[in-house]
Amino acid sequence: MEMKLVFRVILLILLIICAVAVNLTRNILQSVIIFMFYSSVMCILWILMESPDLAITEAAVGAGISGVLFLMTLKKVRQEDEEHRPDMPEEENKERGERTEP
Repeated sequence: MEMKLVFRVILLILLIICAVAVNLTRNILQSVIIFMFYSSVMCILWILMESPDLAITEAAVGAGISGVLFLMTLKKVRQEDEEHRPDMPEEENKERGERTEP
């Protein structure tokens, strides 16, 4: 087998794994990171298929802008969730790794 073909097959397998992992992951932050990695792998595949215009677009939109927007949205949702959450007992705050004020 040619080395370029082996590399393409490995990237395609990684692409499938990422697509499945995004859907099965329960942690939203991990899903966003996997999605960004998916876009990066897709960008490499576009380069291998000699489509540099699509590769640049995938890198800019898929891994770049979409990833940043997802992360900003996730941060905003978590901030609003903390603002509207009733006070939790200290034990639950410690389990979540949050500081409690004396």
